Amino acid sequence: MQVVLVGTAADRARLRAILPDEIQITGEASTLAEAGAGDHDADAWLVIPVRHDDGDDPPPETLTPRERQVLELLAEGLPNKSIASRLAISDQTAKFHVASICGKLGASNRTEAVRIAMRRGLVTI
Repeated sequence: MQVVLVGTAADRARLRAILPDEIQITGEASTLAEAGAGDHDADAWLVIPVRHDDGDDPPPETLTPRERQVLELLAEGLPNKSIASRLAISDQTAKFHVASICGKLGASNRTEAVRIAMRRGLVTI
């Protein structure tokens, strides 16, 4: 899988050190806007959430309407292929949305994303 890392230089360095070998970094950016302006050939963006020293959670980033649809299907336990089929999008696009949702929610995987979304009232089961 090819990814673009988005976050502070220190956070990107920390993540580079722990990523498994099967994940190839094809680009890096400090912000989502910078990543979007770049010409990166990647399967997903890994967005490192901003951590505050005072212990407060960072303000949640708004999910797009499509990301909300994908999140609802994630909460149903559907894999990327099924999500793609239901929404008439490609598998890669579904994978991109899942990665974006995880980044915006500060989740390390899809299960944690659903848990966080439920806690924040974004989805119900």
